[in-house]
Amino acid sequence: MTRRGLAVLILAAVLPLGWAAGEGRLPLLGEYVDRSILPNPYAHIPAQCHIETSGGLQNACRYCHTNGPAAAGLGNNSPQAGASLRLGNLQEDYSFVALRHPFVVNGSVNPWTNTLFPATLRAELDRQGHRPEDWDMDAWISQDNWTPAFAKRPGSVRDWDAGVAHPLRLFPALDPADLPASPQDGFVRSRKPGNGLFQDGQGFITGWRAVNFFPYGIFTPRTGSVSGIYIRLPERFMKDGDGRFDLGVYAANLERLRRAIQDRLGPGESHYLGAAAGIAVERGLYPLGTEFAHPLHYVEIGPGGAFPGTRARRVKEIRTMVKLRPWSPDYGGPEFKEEDAPVYGNGAEGWVDNGTGWLMSGYIEDRDGALRPQTLSELVQCVGCHSGNTRATEKGYAAFTAGTGNTIDSTWALPRALDGASGWREMDYLGYVAEGEAGRASLGDRLNRASGQGEFRAFLDNVVGLSLYGDIPEGIERFLAATIRTQAGYSRDWPKLDTSSSEAFLAAQAARRSLLRELTALGGHLAPDGTLRGELLYPSRAEALAAATRYRQVVATQRYDFGKDVFADTPVTFRHFRPRGSELAHQDGRPYGEGEVVTDRPIDTDSASFTYGIGIAKTLITPEPSYLPLLGGPPTH
Repeated sequence: MTRRGLAVLILAAVLPLGWAAGEGRLPLLGEYVDRSILPNPYAHIPAQCHIETSGGLQNACRYCHTNGPAAAGLGNNSPQAGASLRLGNLQEDYSFVALRHPFVVNGSVNPWTNTLFPATLRAELDRQGHRPEDWDMDAWISQDNWTPAFAKRPGSVRDWDAGVAHPLRLFPALDPADLPASPQDGFVRSRKPGNGLFQDGQGFITGWRAVNFFPYGIFTPRTGSVSGIYIRLPERFMKDGDGRFDLGVYAANLERLRRAIQDRLGPGESHYLGAAAGIAVERGLYPLGTEFAHPLHYVEIGPGGAFPGTRARRVKEIRTMVKLRPWSPDYGGPEFKEEDAPVYGNGAEGWVDNGTGWLMSGYIEDRDGALRPQTLSELVQCVGCHSGNTRATEKGYAAFTAGTGNTIDSTWALPRALDGASGWREMDYLGYVAEGEAGRASLGDRLNRASGQGEFRAFLDNVVGLSLYGDIPEGIERFLAATIRTQAGYSRDWPKLDTSSSEAFLAAQAARRSLLRELTALGGHLAPDGTLRGELLYPSRAEALAAATRYRQVVATQRYDFGKDVFADTPVTFRHFRPRGSELAHQDGRPYGEGEVVTDRPIDTDSASFTYGIGIAKTLITPEPSYLPLLGGPPTH
């Protein structure tokens, strides 16, 4: 039997919800692909991981590379801040992997050229005859590309898998016509009987429920992309003990799951309820058959948007995850991470196995903006953030896994869902209200349960930027310059970045970090009513459209493999400004000049070493190893 055939048998043996070829459904057939032949062999290492840290002053690494969830045994076995000798400390080291060095380019060469060199992307646009200045971006983001794609999905929306060979067979079974979800309870109800599982008096319950969570410095209005997140459990979780659909039972089971993922389980909450009473609640883990749907939207500022929270009608991507196999942190650990394993999936149908129990699928814009299945190379980016570690023998074949130290059972959103009813509603980015140039938030900062500190405050204090790139957009620079002044009681005026020398640059960054900490200590990141300042979270309409234009350049050229984040100029955090004695050299030995774009970093060149080909450069960060991404307590206002 071939390895592919074995994988199909294993997959078919554990799929929930009655999935089987014998029931008239074609099995999901994937293939193994050696990642070294992909356009970007290291797509699982995001572009943000390649930034410099201003001599260790900017620590964006803590938000992915932590020991917290693994140390707590909470749906994670990938401690990445020094608790594992195998994984090392990814806050301290740029220890990017190398596939079969020296025959394949190593991971310490930055592959994200769209992000690193925006001019090269523009040159490709010119070569293909595109003129971004002629694009009507207002019209573009207002066009609906989700509905046409959903209309092509075969099969019933009650099933996560349409069961027939089709490019959109795993497109999420969530009809955009049924959105937004109910503002009262977050359930997605439909007026179409065929879209629902049962009727509750207000509409046909589809099984989907919206999740509202506190975002990191990624997929925020300021970064140019905003999310919707929806969860659905198998039908048995929606039924009472007599097998009848019951929305109260379903809501209670979803709440019990949220507490399991957020480590809030109480006495007696060992099993789910109703028809699912035989299923144990597992701390930090989802039950088999859990589905997530994740539309990633363009940003629309102002009133009249189709969705809450600055979400434009046009989507950049539609993503979904389905949990098909049992997985536990106890199944493996860092010592079972296999860096060279091939990826398993089906690019024609847009799905990939994440190696730790989940099937992930993704659909992205083609050149004309219609949604198409993502290629395996593009899907590897998903595994990079949503995965863990597992023994290869548990599955019968080598598993490509990646992931971070910060996920709970490969997920980001539900662990950070807001408290109470606020967490069961459409993603609204702290209650966006269209007002003024950008908008305002109607909620304040949220407390981290372990530290008791506001999460947005901690982000500003540690990243010294508004995204994981450590960048501060021009609009925020103006806000900070107007706010942080000696006349207002600050120790000095907000300085511009001085790139004339490494010493000047690092001095400016040190001053900026200190001043941002003064700002947050004084509550300057909050509005007078205690809500988060809208300027920090939402761009102006002009800024949002400019970001959309830059992203559309990637769409037009279909260069997703080389970076989806495009800046007007190379971010300063990709440039070489290092303290004396810690300067870098290229892999060919050439020293970096001050301000030069960092395209590659030193690697281990000892062919007898266990880490041959792996990165050895230091980040210069003082690690913060115990970050846990769980919220707790009331808002800070």
